[in-house]
Amino acid sequence: MTDDLDHLLLRPERAAELLSIGRTTVYALMRSGAIRSVRVGTLRRIPPTALAEFVAHLEEEQAA
Repeated sequence: MTDDLDHLLLRPERAAELLSIGRTTVYALMRSGAIRSVRVGTLRRIPPTALAEFVAHLEEEQAA
């Protein structure tokens, strides 16, 4: 995962692989705002920090 964090933006398919979830789920999470993403032309890309924030949020929810 370290190599992926060196990238400035990730494709949703790669984010899905890193999170061990489906691509469709990643798109749904982006639509809901649970995972931050940016638009590059017509494409959606995810900053690696957004994945870390998403996982941290999940951990916080489950700890409560």
